[in-house]
Amino acid sequence: MGKTISLKYDFSFKYLFLNETVRRHFISDALGIPLQEIRSARLSNTFLWKRYWKQKQGILDVVVELNDDSKVNIELQIEMLSYWDRRSLFYLSKLFTEGLLSGQKYNKLKRCICISILGFNLDERTEYHKVYRLRDETGYDFSDMLEVHVIELNKSLSGTHRMDDWIRLFNVRTEEELEMLEESTKSLGILEAIREVRVMSLRKNLRLIHEARQKEIRDRDAREDYVRSEGIKQGLEQGLEQGLEQGLEQGENRVNRLYRALIADGRYEDLEKSIHDKQLREQLYQEYGIK
Repeated sequence: MGKTISLKYDFSFKYLFLNETVRRHFISDALGIPLQEIRSARLSNTFLWKRYWKQKQGILDVVVELNDDSKVNIELQIEMLSYWDRRSLFYLSKLFTEGLLSGQKYNKLKRCICISILGFNLDERTEYHKVYRLRDETGYDFSDMLEVHVIELNKSLSGTHRMDDWIRLFNVRTEEELEMLEESTKSLGILEAIREVRVMSLRKNLRLIHEARQKEIRDRDAREDYVRSEGIKQGLEQGLEQGLEQGLEQGENRVNRLYRALIADGRYEDLEKSIHDKQLREQLYQEYGIK
């Protein structure tokens, strides 16, 4: 059977949640609340404003506002990030405070919930849907205003959780797997999501975006492998005891700086060819310290 568009990409993930039926059913299953309690789930602005010009801009994946004005951020993160927990709290905190205008009372603050769908394991525990709240050491709730849900896609399913079929959907790679899920699920939300995946797979422009995204990932991996190996080589040549560790770190930093520089310069040619361009090499050295 042929491949289908994966939901593990930002464009397909956001496209899926444009469907209000999908949003309502997903939130109902993730938060464990009855569907009838969600009369509407309207999409909100996914760009968090900055209070100060030096403040870091926050960009969320999908932000939904519920009837009681609670905000739900649905985030997809496939690759492991350093300090992911702090990053998640940073976005959740901005989401919590951005709605309070100058002079307004604290009672105007709204409940904020973050649902993070992860393509990596956060820890070694078998639970794949975890809920974190502000509580004391005895388990007594301090406040329900902030809540974090973590859903890990790579762990074994128990077969009894409301999120199981959603996890299967995000892991689908082929039309055959999609059909198997369609035959086994009892969720109207999953069935609607499957319909949206098929629509995405048929749309030529989305297919082109999907293929371009896959190419970008392959190219990025190739660039990172090259620069990482250069970083390792440099670390070993310096004879440092921690040469390997520092070389890896330098390689990661270099590829990030170099990638941004190439984009800014409009140069998308092969990294190995570009690095031998004398003028570009001089530019990278002057602006980023990359030799």
